[in-house]
Amino acid sequence: MVRKLLHTGIIATAIIWISACSKDSEDELTTSPCNTDNMKYSTDILPIIQTNCYSCHGNGIVTNGIDLDGYTKLRIQADNGNLTGAISHAAGYTPMPYNAPKLSDCDINKIKSWIQNGAPDN
Repeated sequence: MVRKLLHTGIIATAIIWISACSKDSEDELTTSPCNTDNMKYSTDILPIIQTNCYSCHGNGIVTNGIDLDGYTKLRIQADNGNLTGAISHAAGYTPMPYNAPKLSDCDINKIKSWIQNGAPDN
């Protein structure tokens, strides 16, 4: 009986130890937190928009009446809620980027933080 209890304890400990060393745990340790403090248009927001939106809504391309080329045009979409709704895939908005993976939660949170702080042109 003591022997079975000891074996059960060893097996349970091994299972817990192995599961604690899973890839998911490793990813959690190596993933850096998303910093959304003091977002700047020029260094934080514009690169996200250029990379993910300009192929359809920038550099002179206007798709479905949406032009995100430059601060003033982006600010219009930020102020009217269309930018947040689209990138968050909220109900009633066309999910953006269209036919592409959703932006990372970090990038979405950076844009939301920038908008919540008045969407400054900095």
